[in-house]
This record gives sequence, structure tokens and C-alpha cells, in this order.
Amino acid sequence: MTNRDGNLTSLWQDKARDFTSTLLPTERHYDVAIAGGGITGITTALLLQQSGKSCIVFESRNLCFGTTGGTTAHLNTFLDTPYPKLIKNFGKDAARTVARATREAIILVTELTSTLNIDCGFRETNGYIIAQTEEEVEELQSIHDACLDLGVDVAFISSLPTQIPARRILMLRNQAAINPIEYVHGLAQAFERAGGVVMQNCHVEDVDPGDKVRIETSQGTFYARSLVYATHIPPGINLLHLRCVPYRSYALAIRLKSNDYPEGLLYDMKDPYHYYRTQEIDGINYLIVGGEDHKTGSKSETDSSFRSLEDHVREHFDVKEITHYWSSQFFESVDGLPYIGTLPGHTDNILVATGYGGNGITHSQIAALTLRARLMTGEERYEGIFKPGRIKPVAGLPKFVQHNAGVAKQLLRKMVGLDELNGLDRLRPGEGAIVRLHDEKIAVCRDNDGMLHAVHPTCTHMGCTVVWNSAEQTWDCPCHGARYSMEGKVVNGPADKDLEQIILGEPVKGS
Repeated sequence: MTNRDGNLTSLWQDKARDFTSTLLPTERHYDVAIAGGGITGITTALLLQQSGKSCIVFESRNLCFGTTGGTTAHLNTFLDTPYPKLIKNFGKDAARTVARATREAIILVTELTSTLNIDCGFRETNGYIIAQTEEEVEELQSIHDACLDLGVDVAFISSLPTQIPARRILMLRNQAAINPIEYVHGLAQAFERAGGVVMQNCHVEDVDPGDKVRIETSQGTFYARSLVYATHIPPGINLLHLRCVPYRSYALAIRLKSNDYPEGLLYDMKDPYHYYRTQEIDGINYLIVGGEDHKTGSKSETDSSFRSLEDHVREHFDVKEITHYWSSQFFESVDGLPYIGTLPGHTDNILVATGYGGNGITHSQIAALTLRARLMTGEERYEGIFKPGRIKPVAGLPKFVQHNAGVAKQLLRKMVGLDELNGLDRLRPGEGAIVRLHDEKIAVCRDNDGMLHAVHPTCTHMGCTVVWNSAEQTWDCPCHGARYSMEGKVVNGPADKDLEQIILGEPVKGS
């Protein structure tokens, strides 16, 4: 089993072994350094190493510790931001380019899996979008028409390979699914065979830009001509933190009483929508269902999201047992497309890939192709429509205003008006809350052994107040998605400093 960024273990992480790095760095200077050992970082590193660049990957913990290890791993030519909306916001030519990019992402995974002989359960399959109301039928018709206009291979069909009720069904051909950890581990092995270096448990602590980027890590100083942040969201404070909204998504792995597991990738059209797929691991089939997405930090009793998802599953499937519960984090850009390229406010040799929304596996491959082109030839692949510096006020302004109005409210109120507990005895194992102690507000939680842990509740990123996540047993920031352990250790960026710990029973210093 591999470690992950939360209390709950995903199906993939439960069944996988840790990746063991076989190469140690023999030098301190590289062409490209990549921060982040998820699917984006490892794919990008492999493509660049194969193309002649010398690359090193820094991973703060273990490969696939974060979102890659918690994804449900759909590869789609259809995205969370549907093509009618992309056409409206960016124009038909740009939407056609996005459609081409998604297809090339699936082709890349197909080719790498085959040529590198990676045993990751890869399979090409069909996708199905399910309309269950008249309003959804009308929306599905517009999606169908836009897909055909852009060259996406779709067709209406009359029945589904599952029991989920549907009024109309749109089939998308040439989709795919993988076991994400086995895929990344296979890529990492190929990367090392090509001479690349993977440094796990190596945290990037400071970066000094220049023609040669100086990178201070927990294992020493390194230098690179270019640095790529493949950390899901870049660390520090950056314009992209105002343009990316953090969300939590929930997933279940299920064994069915019958062997009637659905084929393909399935999606309903609810808001938030549910998504379904089957994966075989060690000869056993699992139904994987996800959904119940909500903005990070907007809900404290996150166990209720699992209960809602379980109720939904039992309504449509003959459940034998639910083997795994887990949640994961993603960041959604304000205009629906990822940000891939130069990190805003930095020189051209500091790059980033972020804002994937719920299509992280697909966008990770688009990012790898885009970054390889940029770093090898200077080409802006896909006409540069994913450039982080783009401004699309019509497309992104409503979500930008809505998100940052909430952020501003958090920053202004700090700790004012939060729910209080008068005594720590009210906290049961697994619970956390903002409480008043010695006239100061602190974040307190009780672990499953009954021990109390206390930290200052002010996020070290931009000063918002954290919220307890009951399912994952973490403190989550509702502003920009930073997450911390019970002890205040950073679990997810963009924060790069821990919450200050408080020793209970001693006077609390002002926060």
C-alpha cells in the first residue's frame, strides 16, 4: 500500500506498492527540474528525457501521493466544460483544437502503455452521457451537435450497458481507462532507464530564478535551465490562485453481487454529476463510482458526501460490499481550460500545469505534450490556448468574481463569527472544530485514539481560516485549497509552511 494525502485509502493506493527509486543524482545541474511526482510530472519528465533533455523529478513524499493516487482515472475526449460552452467562450477553432488535444492525450497513453509494456489495466472503451430529464435531453442534443461539428466521434444509442435509467444516451467512441498508479510507476521506471532521476521525499524549499534556476531542496541544492511546477497547484502566492477554484470529489470502489459490471465510462448530467466505470485488479472486478463534488472547505461533515454517494449507488446497483471510500482534490480554472505554460509573473523558464478540473488524467497528457514542445523547440503547441497568461473575461469573469468574493470575505473576517465550542470535551474521536481557549480561537481535533491536537487555524498561504474535513481528517482551506494534517503539516499546496502547533494547557499566543 502506498501513502496518500488523506485519512482514506483509494483502491489504487491500497493495491499498489511504493515506487523504489534506483538512481541517485550524480550531478547537481540538469536541463529541466520538475517539482511533483504525479502523472503530469512523470509523463513530462519521460517525454523530455526521451527527447534528449537531462531531467530530475522532486517529489515531496512518494509518487502518486496526491491527486493522481485518488483519481478515478477516466480518459475523455469530452470534458467537464462541454463543447457548446467552449465554442461560446473561445470560438469554434479553439474548441476544435481542444478536441484534438484530448484525442492526442488518449493516443499518447495508448502508445506509452504499448511501447513500454506497462501493465496498468489500460483499455480503450466507449463513454456514455446519460440524460434523465427533458431539460437534460435538450442539453445533450446541443452537446451532440457541437461534438459532430468539432469532429468528436459521437452517436445517439438506444440502450445502456447498465441498469441506470435514461431518456437519451450519447455514446462517445475511443475513450479509455487506466490504473493510474501502475501507469505512473511504469513511466517512472522507463524514465530512470533513460537516465532520468526521481527523488522521493525531497521537498522543494526555495527557488531562485535566473538563466540557471537554483533549487533548494530538503536534500540539497540543484540547478536547472528550466523548472516545471507539476504540483497540482503552484506553491507560494500567484495570480493562478485567484483563477483556480479548489474542489473535493468523492469515490467508492464496490463489489457487486452479480458479475454484471457495466462496460465503458458512464456519466449522468446532474450537478454535481456522477461518473461510473469498472476496473479489474488482481482478477477481481470493481465498480468505481464518483461524485458529490463541492468546493473545498465549504463542508465540514464530509462523511455525509459518502453517505449520499452510497445511497445513489445502492439505488442503481446490487451491492455486495463497498471495499474503499476516498476523496480527492482538483482545481478548476475560472474559464474551463487548464493553465499550461509560463507561470504568471515569472521568467519564461519557470513553467506550470494546473487548473485541470475533473479531467486531470486527460489534461496531464495534454500538459506533457505542451511542455515538451515548449522546452524542446519553443513551439506553443495547440496554438497556445492553454497559456496561463490568457485573459477571457467573458468566459471566466462570473466564476472569478464568485470565488474571489468568498476569498475576500474570508480574509476580512479571519476568525470572526465562526462557530465555537465552550469545551474540548465535546469533541469525539475523528471530530475537529474551531474552539475558544484562553480568549483565543484555535483549531482542535481529536484523533481516533482520543488524543487532542491543536493548531492555529490561519492558513499560512494567504491567511484564510481552515475548516475541518471529517472524512479525510484534515484541516482544509476554503480559499485556495491548501490542506493540513491534524498536526498542522502541509498535505496539499499552495501553502508551503505548516500551521503553528499549540501545546494544550499552556497560554495561547496571539495568532
